Amino acid sequence: MYTPTKTKSFDDLTVIKKETCVEKIFRILALVGIILFPVVLIACFRVVKQYKRAVILRFGRVRKDSPAGPGIIWTIPCTDDVALIDLRTQSLNLPPQEILTKDSVTVSVDAVVYFHVANPLDCLLKVQYHTSATELLTIAMLRNILGQYTLTDALKNRELISLKTRLEVDKVATQWGVEIERVEIKNILLPHELQKALAAEAEGTRLARAKIIGAEGEIKAAESLREASKVMMENPKTMLLRYLQTLNFIASQQRSSIIFPFPVDFPDETAK
Repeated sequence: MYTPTKTKSFDDLTVIKKETCVEKIFRILALVGIILFPVVLIACFRVVKQYKRAVILRFGRVRKDSPAGPGIIWTIPCTDDVALIDLRTQSLNLPPQEILTKDSVTVSVDAVVYFHVANPLDCLLKVQYHTSATELLTIAMLRNILGQYTLTDALKNRELISLKTRLEVDKVATQWGVEIERVEIKNILLPHELQKALAAEAEGTRLARAKIIGAEGEIKAAESLREASKVMMENPKTMLLRYLQTLNFIASQQRSSIIFPFPVDFPDETAK
């Protein structure tokens, strides 16, 4: 016997079914995406200052436009890693170094080095910490170069030693993308005992020089007196004038009573 099949009525279309778990998940993800989209979009833009450059690594590899900047750059937060490199001149105050000179004298040297980054890519990829590497390299080169000079030469040729150190450090630092501008020796400190010995030597030299100058002055004074005596012998009246001048000088220096014969006999020019 034939039984008709049941067909879905039109009223069944109006029945509201419950939301499935998958639909809930997608709805939540859509809401989160709509809310976070402006934040993510803003995070994709970064500003690089005029004195810096940005090296961008995408999935661990250098992006083609690196180094980027200055200005606004575009990055992907989840895949890009940005390293900012400062291009300004940096200064390193080297710690005091105890250095043995060629004549076996221990001195303490204070120096400072000025450098800047010339190639940001090499600075990031070829050396781990370019600042500490430059500092250690400068210290090593300074010790090697100062060890080739005696104490006297090191004190006299400070500018030459600074120039040699800069050239030697720059040869290696260029491979790291770092350019050395200047290396300056601020001070060379001597041991206290050596300072006392040098001071005593300098004082003895000054005393000897003073005695030599005094002896030379006495020789010149004796020669002048000899010339003056010749003049007085030629003109006897000059003796009386000299005598009166000496009395005037004695009276002006202190209060004293001077007795001299009066009238004074003038020497006779004709008497011989």
